[in-house]
Amino acid sequence: MKKKTMLIDLDRCIGCFSCEIACKNENNIDLGVQWNKVFTMGPTGVFPDLEMYFLPALCQSCENAPCVEVCPTGASYINEEGVILVDHNKCIACMACISACPYKARSFNGKNQVIEKCTLCDHLKAPDKPACVKACCAKARFVGDAEDPQSDINKKIREVGTKNIHTLPDAGNKPTVKYILSDKTAKWHDRKSWVFFPEKD
Repeated sequence: MKKKTMLIDLDRCIGCFSCEIACKNENNIDLGVQWNKVFTMGPTGVFPDLEMYFLPALCQSCENAPCVEVCPTGASYINEEGVILVDHNKCIACMACISACPYKARSFNGKNQVIEKCTLCDHLKAPDKPACVKACCAKARFVGDAEDPQSDINKKIREVGTKNIHTLPDAGNKPTVKYILSDKTAKWHDRKSWVFFPEKD
């Protein structure tokens, strides 16, 4: 089964926010809503030995997507490419999926009374790429099939080595979006640093 997902190179990301803007423009997202958010991680350390990196966060294309599991109408579903989507004709805006998502990657559209999220620009068919990938001036974003060894993302993972590959905290949902971050740039922050994934007691 295909699993379309994303790999983001934080060694290259410069925090320009072009991915945020491109996403909003392409998907006509309301003011104050973001499907793709860029967080500044740090700075940490003691001057002059400081570290900082930028972390773009979006739907993590989970293998065991809790948002899909809790949806009472089947509005949240996974398509044939493995992309998690929302069928607005079935969505009753019950907010169950928003509560279930560990990454706060879903938002409520009050105007249309539906739930929205990153779609990996599913409306743009191959060989076209998501707007955020095309807009990234640092060439830090890669999209492809996680199940295909020859996809762009898997080739890049082999190139940089698994020790430099990270994921957001896994609550049993198995996020497939991966991040490249090597020690030459900064140390990967542990879960206590995630403003959208608070530490549980």
